Amino acid sequence: MLSFSVVDLKVNYKSNPVGIDDPHPRLSWLISTETRGFIQSAYQVQVAYAPDFTVQVVWDSGREESDHSVHVEYQGPALKSCTRYYFRVRVWDNLGNPPTWSEPAYWETAFLTENDWQAHWIETSSGILKDENEPCDYFRTEFTVPDDVVSARIYATSLGLYRLYVNGSPADDTLFNPGWTSYDKRLQYQTYEVTSLITAGENALGCIVGNGWYKGYLAWEGKKDFYGKTRALLIQLHLTLSDGSEQIIISDENWRVSTGPLLMSELYHGETYDARLELNGWSHYGYADQEWTKAAVTSPPATTLVAQENEPTRIIDTIKPVAVINTPKGETVLDMGQNMVGWVRFKVTAEAGAVVILQHAEVLDKDGNFYSENLRSAKQAITYTCRGGGEEGYEPYLSFQGFRYVKVEGLPKTPLLKDFTGCVIHTDLLPTGSFSCSDELVNQLQHNIVWGQKGNFLDIPTDCPQRDERLGWTGDAQVFIRTAAFNMNVVPLFEKWLKDLAADQEADGRVPHVIPDVPAAGYGSSAWGDAAVICPWTLYQCYGDIRVLRTQYPSMRAWVEYIRSQGEDEFLWNTGFHFGDWLGLDAKENSYIGATPKDLIATAYYAYSTELLAKTAAVIGKAEDAEKYHRLHQEIIRAFRKEFVTPGGRVASPTQTAYSVALMFDLLEERDRLRTAGMLADHVKENGIHLTTGFVGTPYLCLVLSRFGYTDLAYELVLQKEYPSWLYSVLQGATTIWEHWDGIKQDGSFWSDGMNSFNHYAYGAIGDWLYRVAGGIELLEPGYKRIQIKPQIGKHFTWIETSLESVYGTIRSAWRVQQDGSAELDVVIPANTTAEIIIPSSWPKRILENGVQPDQVSGLYGVEQITQGQKLLVGSGRYLFSFSINQI
Repeated sequence: MLSFSVVDLKVNYKSNPVGIDDPHPRLSWLISTETRGFIQSAYQVQVAYAPDFTVQVVWDSGREESDHSVHVEYQGPALKSCTRYYFRVRVWDNLGNPPTWSEPAYWETAFLTENDWQAHWIETSSGILKDENEPCDYFRTEFTVPDDVVSARIYATSLGLYRLYVNGSPADDTLFNPGWTSYDKRLQYQTYEVTSLITAGENALGCIVGNGWYKGYLAWEGKKDFYGKTRALLIQLHLTLSDGSEQIIISDENWRVSTGPLLMSELYHGETYDARLELNGWSHYGYADQEWTKAAVTSPPATTLVAQENEPTRIIDTIKPVAVINTPKGETVLDMGQNMVGWVRFKVTAEAGAVVILQHAEVLDKDGNFYSENLRSAKQAITYTCRGGGEEGYEPYLSFQGFRYVKVEGLPKTPLLKDFTGCVIHTDLLPTGSFSCSDELVNQLQHNIVWGQKGNFLDIPTDCPQRDERLGWTGDAQVFIRTAAFNMNVVPLFEKWLKDLAADQEADGRVPHVIPDVPAAGYGSSAWGDAAVICPWTLYQCYGDIRVLRTQYPSMRAWVEYIRSQGEDEFLWNTGFHFGDWLGLDAKENSYIGATPKDLIATAYYAYSTELLAKTAAVIGKAEDAEKYHRLHQEIIRAFRKEFVTPGGRVASPTQTAYSVALMFDLLEERDRLRTAGMLADHVKENGIHLTTGFVGTPYLCLVLSRFGYTDLAYELVLQKEYPSWLYSVLQGATTIWEHWDGIKQDGSFWSDGMNSFNHYAYGAIGDWLYRVAGGIELLEPGYKRIQIKPQIGKHFTWIETSLESVYGTIRSAWRVQQDGSAELDVVIPANTTAEIIIPSSWPKRILENGVQPDQVSGLYGVEQITQGQKLLVGSGRYLFSFSINQI
């Protein structure tokens, strides 16, 4: 029996991707084994045109002496467009076992040169009359094919959002294509594998195109047409025949276009659909389109077409409403039981012309009535006019809503729960982390963090999914990215978004507050623009992928140089607009900005981004830059201390956020750090174990407390039930993270109407602390190549279970304590990695692994007694430790 196998082969983090334009894809694999201490000593990769590798091998790496099993770049001959490549891997281990080839996996290229595009951009002709609501465009064409088609691929994109159909069936299950990028610079196209939808003989293509992000309403000023005033479509179908020849169908002037039943579709406002206007069979062959107009060929947009980078958006889950509520105002409201993002699929039986209206909201007011004021101008309404003649149904096409409650009007009778289904929609990110514990309120908090991430990771990382905003705020993204990377594999989403950040970055290095850029939002704030540096570095740390650093380095460097040019002093940042500690609870009355001085925060982030830039330069081999920015970092620290720290070593601004950032970013003299941490702890205690932090301070508060020996206090903060706290909203019935600590006050009133999202993930950054400190999973080398398991066990929980699917495999840390002071720690370390496990016990002789003393354990490399307990150096495998702790 084999002692190991190579499994789960991936290309650029994806399993068998179709339609990539990366000339050097990154190949990764996992090693499945129960053998302890497994380390790959060498690997071999083969790439071929056929899965049996009997046809020409395109690339053979040969035996590479390396323990790298992630991000191995393809180094063979130049790849061909529209071609499938199979690859397989075998590895040698450190134990002398014979290597065996993995099962093959594959990737398929899209267009690798601009010349591959033969299709024309098409749009509606001037002969189609439209009202101010801008009904969606319906495009179609027909074609015939021989009976020996062996494969069919469609490459498509649009200016606007589109839904593609082949012979009446959706081309696939993806939604909201082509996604949101900086359209004037980068526009994604999608690849559809449609072989099974093509029939010998007569066929048809159809496509619905709506405004979407391209020309629909964006932000809060009621403006639209940010990128252009005309929707357009680009489609190219490749049919490969049995003899290897191709037939290509393209979008051109032979396509027909009309309007249809989808009379209005806006991301903020919803959809208006009149089923009496349905075009039955419009995307089938033979449809009578004589009344349709010829499509007009238009000039290509001034942008670069790129293959789909992010994972696609899909319906990921469905949920049923839990109740029908009759409100005091007499409204009929469905309660989905969960604040969600997506849409409602419903059925209705009514007369022709009957109008059903669904309005969506997050909460009810204190009297129990439907409440939508916090949506501002976003209508979030679905208006459906029935065709009559029996049961009919509808779900939206090109818009999404953020909601828990749905007000239903126009039904001929009381709605039945079975007739409504909530479709949960977000980017199809692979779940990677889990956290659970003995406290159900904290479990609900983790649930809320995850659902906040689901709702706000719809193609880009947004701030909120419901009101007239839904923008890619950089500050929110950078404070949450580490937590996000525990919960889900977020690399493709953030790699795409960071390329847009670089594309939208100003010539002087300024970073817009939101990405893609919406000019109304502004530019250049500390902690927001620092996403240009913090996010790439975090991805590198969590996934070990150097390419993201190489790709983003010019953007990272430009941001730091922009800061450097701003200050009155080269080493301080004391000019320009800053959000400061946004929504800090120590703000003056009627202010959104906390009490911590903006220039203190700005200079702290200046130091942090410069430090990360220096480290990045070292990693990617830019030694001169590494030294240059290391020196700059030291100068900024000296300037920070001179400006914001007293000669006696006290932080001049005595706020929780000031203490937290100064300690988190190592800005204080070593001798002053413990005392400052004590001041932070005292501040928390003096406030009744409450935080006063906003967007800047909150992510670091508990991490800093734990780092300096105040983990019990951090636990108390996390478990605090009174406002302000993470559990306050949980006890108020929240199912996602709120924008404000008191979005709903204890008397049922609201913090405000104008800015009060109930699905806003920034404060969910506490998930980072839950995983790394309470659960104990920490990285010592990028990508978790070396791991630390160091759960900080205390009296507040009896058990915690944490796991993470890293790029090397499953990491697990689960601990449990008993009333007698005994404890267990269940650890899993993936193959091809090593770990240090910190056992928090002062009695080393009482530490056993499956009943055996540690020094007799297989897979153990070393034992060291340390202040916190005992450090065990181990290889891969599962370990079950029992031990005694000092206190419970």
